[in-house]
Amino acid sequence: MSLVDQINKKRREIKTDGYPMSIGEWVSMYEREELDIHPEFQRFYRWTPAQKAGLIESILLGIPLPPVFVSQRSDGVWDVVDGLQRLSTIFQFMGILRDEHGKRMDPLALEGTKYLPALKNVLWDDMENPKRALPKELQLVIKRSKIAASIVLKESDESAKYDLFQRLNTGGSELSPQEVRNCLLVMINKSFFEWMKELPKYEPFIVTTALSDRPLEEAYDVELALRFVLLARISEAEIKSIGDVGVFLTDRVSDVAQDKRFRRGEAKQLFEDTFGVLAQTLEDDAFKRYSTKKRRHEGGFLLSTFEVVALGVAYNIAEGTLCEPKEISKRARSIWSERSFTDWATSGVNASRRLPRLIPFGRKLFSKVF
Repeated sequence: MSLVDQINKKRREIKTDGYPMSIGEWVSMYEREELDIHPEFQRFYRWTPAQKAGLIESILLGIPLPPVFVSQRSDGVWDVVDGLQRLSTIFQFMGILRDEHGKRMDPLALEGTKYLPALKNVLWDDMENPKRALPKELQLVIKRSKIAASIVLKESDESAKYDLFQRLNTGGSELSPQEVRNCLLVMINKSFFEWMKELPKYEPFIVTTALSDRPLEEAYDVELALRFVLLARISEAEIKSIGDVGVFLTDRVSDVAQDKRFRRGEAKQLFEDTFGVLAQTLEDDAFKRYSTKKRRHEGGFLLSTFEVVALGVAYNIAEGTLCEPKEISKRARSIWSERSFTDWATSGVNASRRLPRLIPFGRKLFSKVF
């Protein structure tokens, strides 16, 4: 198929529309529950009070805003694909924003901005102190301001909105790759997302990974749990065809989340069995560098060690071939003397080259027939 034919085929699969809408119209759709802004996503977005005030400032000054991308569902409701934070900020300022439990959130009190310092402490309405309330004429300015809607129509291919969400929310976004995946999972299968989110709360996992605050804020613990679920039993032939690992994780978890045959109970049991035994044998040294000279573990969590130790132990638990527990810590430390590990575990080796070597290495290392 030629490039032109491929383009024409895909263009036919994605039906779009678009037109300008007033903020008042966006508000009406939200209040009639014809607009789903996915309040579950709020935990992933980290707009500062200054960014929120800056948005309101832009609207009042007449600065054009980017369009909001939505996907039209079969029931006619619009799913917000990109523009969540803009709409959430506006709705919170107006005092109508609801959290994921349907409870109204506290109204947003603005900060002063570069061009409008008098916005400091301003609320949309304040019955007790009317001087803090935004004047009615400025409320009308906001309600009448336009934000274009770009709509992926329900006639489009089902995967279109997920692809669109990922493209619009990566590259330059403040979200980490896993936070984008989490948002996708909420859209695809909220129940699966909730299940995935619970896995890294398992105490032995917390102990063995010993992650610092920053990775936890960016949902890296969920990414590690996801890597475990997707890679623990993967065939070696599949490992070699992974390519870009970020793309693989996103595509594969989208498939798994929609697969009714996926056995969550078995995956959870393997997760708990693996980190249970690692917590008993290695504790918080499980995924740290081991200095053969100093004979001690040093530094913080290393992904390459996780790929060998956690995935190697998991595979052998599942196969019934795991070595004796007393051997696990000794073998985990031995990898730092093995060139078959150290040559591929450096920061300069990308994951698509690293995984086909380290995962099989870990499976063999922790086998009782090693």
